[in-house]
This record gives sequence, structure tokens and C-alpha cells, in this order.
Amino acid sequence: MSPKTKPFDEHLSDYEQWFTDNHFVFQSELTAIQKVLPDTGNGVEIGVGSGIFASLLGIKDGVEPSHAMREKAMGRDINVINGVAEQLPYPAKSYEYALMVTTLCFVDDVMQSFREVYRILKKNGKFIIGFVDKNSPVGKTYLENKDKNVFYKDAAFYSAEEVYRYLWETGFKIDATWQTVFGALHDIVKVQEPEMSYGRGSFIVISAIKDE
Repeated sequence: MSPKTKPFDEHLSDYEQWFTDNHFVFQSELTAIQKVLPDTGNGVEIGVGSGIFASLLGIKDGVEPSHAMREKAMGRDINVINGVAEQLPYPAKSYEYALMVTTLCFVDDVMQSFREVYRILKKNGKFIIGFVDKNSPVGKTYLENKDKNVFYKDAAFYSAEEVYRYLWETGFKIDATWQTVFGALHDIVKVQEPEMSYGRGSFIVISAIKDE
């Protein structure tokens, strides 16, 4: 097990429990992703984890390096392949869209990961990234406490501006940006309506188009 998959292999139940304990946060994140998720076409989730997002968003394919997470995702009827974002196990131009949710902070090489997404997307394919903005209230809390968190100890967080830059440098064109998770996680007691842009919410969703 690599250092970044070990916590997910060893603490699957804790990972799953987070979505129960933070039900309305999770539902708010799903709502923001659905703002930009295509209605049709083949999609893949990179860093599919336990398949909890993919299963609810209608995505059937996924890549995941954690053995325990793959097993859980398979139980949710996701076609999961062992692999990493930097070397995706798919042919070029094989998907209409790709989703990456809270995975960005765990990849070893962001640029290489984005180049791989660009490669596997068809012309005008969509790349959707959901992440916690490091400059947001939740992002700052995660950064301050990352050494105490079994999952985030080895994570690297990014700002919306940094993600924009990586996308532009890879050849993507920004299509839309949405934000949600307004306030502290424990204070969120209903599904929040996402807002466009970034700067107020802690969870950001950027949609980018493969610009050929």
C-alpha cells in the first residue's frame, strides 16, 4: 500500500461514516456537481473511492488505487479498475466526461493527471473537478488539523485559482464554476443551493472543456 491509499484501505468504515454524519453537506456537494454533470454520454470517475458519488450520479466506470475502496465500489455496481490518475487505464478519446471529486488533494502530479484526463476525453469532453478550496473556511480548518486527520495527513490542498491555472496549462477551457458548503460543516442542516463562482463556499466545482 502506498502512503496515500493506506488510510483508505484501513479506515473504510470511518470514510463511509463521514457521509452519514455530514448528510446535508454531502447532498449539497452532489447538488453542485449535478449543475454541470452531462445528462448523456459515457462518464468515468477518477479516484472513485467507495463509489458513493458515482453510484448516485449514474457513473458506471471508475479508477481507484485503494483495494478496500474498489471492493466497496464494486458492491455499488461500479466497474472499477485499479489505477492512478497519472496513468489512466483507458484508451484515448474514450469518454464524454470525467469526474474527480475530493481526489485532487491526493494525486502525486496534478499536471500529469490533468494531461491524462485530457487524453481520455473525446473532443469537447467535459472534466468536472470537485474539491475543498484551501482558502475557504473548511479548507483552512483541514490545513490546520491535517496532521491529526488520518485521511488528510498526506494531502495537498489547492485554491480555485491554482486549479484554473492547471486546467489552462493542460489545454482545458473553463466552462463554469459553482460553490457550496457555506458555513461550518456541523452547522449545515439542510441541502444548500449552490451559487456560481467561488470565494464564499468551501466546496468548489469547476467544469472544463477539452479545447482542441
